[in-house]
Amino acid sequence: MNLTHLHMLLNHVPTVGTGIALGLLILSFVRKNDALKRVSLEVFFVIALATIPAYLSGVSAQQQIQDRPDVSKIMISAHQDVALQAFLLMMLTGAIAWLALWQFRRIARAAPWAMAAVLVLGTLTLTLSALAANLGGEIRHPEILVNEEAAQHEAAIQAAPSWLHAAGVGAWVTDRTYVWPSSEALHFIGLWLIFGIILIVNLRLVGMMKAIPFSAVHRLLPWAALGFGINLITGMLFVTATPDQYAENISFLWKIGFLLVAGVNLLYVTVFEGPWHVEAGDNAPLRVKFAGASAIVAWIGVMYFGRMLPFIGNAF
Repeated sequence: MNLTHLHMLLNHVPTVGTGIALGLLILSFVRKNDALKRVSLEVFFVIALATIPAYLSGVSAQQQIQDRPDVSKIMISAHQDVALQAFLLMMLTGAIAWLALWQFRRIARAAPWAMAAVLVLGTLTLTLSALAANLGGEIRHPEILVNEEAAQHEAAIQAAPSWLHAAGVGAWVTDRTYVWPSSEALHFIGLWLIFGIILIVNLRLVGMMKAIPFSAVHRLLPWAALGFGINLITGMLFVTATPDQYAENISFLWKIGFLLVAGVNLLYVTVFEGPWHVEAGDNAPLRVKFAGASAIVAWIGVMYFGRMLPFIGNAF
């Protein structure tokens, strides 16, 4: 099994998962049920995490088939562009869903604008994800085209306007000498912002700083989420600009694996009851201590394998 197989397993997760999350959110509005709202927001966040390996494995799949004579480069390019657009919208949806969950935990309700934003962005994400999935199917299965010749279909796709092109983003990063080093600097700032906050939050869970209740450090989590967003954007610039350096890089794959573990842990410390009820002077339960320790290990793994990209992998 390679990353292309992984992409085949994961490529429908953003579409199906977003559809489920969106359905739950609409149902929560109809039933005026806050518990159901929280569940839908959690599903949005989990699907956003799952979209990261779904998209990145697609980069590897593209590298595998782009030089085949029986595959349309126009269809590959169209699929890549729409997938990138859907990915960015999914990340934004997941970020606002997480913020709404953080608000639910702190003040027992989410801001109306956050819920409205998740609804609108989720709908747009579902639309683009479905389009990306359809275009991906047409790359190797032209027989699914209905009442159209393949050449005419390709011409229509090529002529269609698009607000974001992956090739254009890659050229912007590589052709301007200031973009890559600026992105690197932002990437490291974001990383240390994340690690600094995560270290404070999770050291409290493992038993340090007992004079402070967990609810006091919980309010710092949006700063870690901001750092995560900075790193996600700058990291995607690197991958889009030089996909061959990352697609089959074992160090990068380990980094993404640890990143997913860290993302799940962020959801745990944000919304679950165990950490929230650790008061001043309390020792956290063993499962909560394990979650805190695993978060620290996960982010150390992210930093280590990011640093090892040129040494264990084949980057640069």
